[in-house]
Amino acid sequence: MNIADSAYTINVRGRLLSLASPQVMGILNVTPDSFYAASRQHGEDEVARRADEIVGEGGAIIDVGAFSTRPGAAEVSEAEEMRRLRMALGVVSHRHPDAVVSVDTFRPDVARMAVEEYGAAIINDVSEGGRAVGADKPKASREEMPAMFEMVARLRVPYVLTSVSSSLPEMLLDLSEDVALLRSLGVSDIIVDPGFGFGKDMAQNYRLMGQLDRLLALDLPLLVGVSRKSMLWRLLGSTPEETLHATTAMHAVALMKGASLLRVHDVAAAVQACRVVEEVLKYEKEK
Repeated sequence: MNIADSAYTINVRGRLLSLASPQVMGILNVTPDSFYAASRQHGEDEVARRADEIVGEGGAIIDVGAFSTRPGAAEVSEAEEMRRLRMALGVVSHRHPDAVVSVDTFRPDVARMAVEEYGAAIINDVSEGGRAVGADKPKASREEMPAMFEMVARLRVPYVLTSVSSSLPEMLLDLSEDVALLRSLGVSDIIVDPGFGFGKDMAQNYRLMGQLDRLLALDLPLLVGVSRKSMLWRLLGSTPEETLHATTAMHAVALMKGASLLRVHDVAAAVQACRVVEEVLKYEKEK
């Protein structure tokens, strides 16, 4: 199975977003310390410009985040995360009222605020249901029902389930269990993010990309977030600012292996990658 075969849809605020063709999620950070400096938006004007850029370049989803989860990032209080998000979501909802907005958070009450006050359509949780926050923190017990699972069930919104597992067998097992838990709560729209950079060293990240298509066994859309990450710039001995070409190459690999969504800094380049790979895959089965 690959993107030529998939016909996933997710329900966003009562309308279906088709993933039959791969889509791009543009990153809009309202943080002072995200790893890629050019992705940081600090005020209403910068947020507006970034939202315009994502929409204008063909992004299907605007992913708003207010808490940097890079290793070593400063802790941000829930009140501060909400303050930053209220500013950004207010601007985005006013400027692009029809845009599909996801919120990047691991806190259930922040998710509730974003959905109930601003109509956020998707919750993008990088913490595996709150069990781990950031790439440098160990996972908590899997015995208790994650509070975020219960919150997204209550909010009835699509949920990005991210894995911090370092090996594919463990990842498949944990994701299968979590999907079953979410289904038992009535969550019907689940997107799987294998979590590049979260709980994985460089070799594990590349091994995961090489085996990415095995996650299609879950029969859920895959979101890949590798844009300008350290697995690229450390390999090349460069910086995040110098890895656009490497990012685009990795996006092409991810799409060939079945990714339905790309979470990116550079929307136009990713949209072009999606279009080219989709065209190639139309002819994949020809003899």
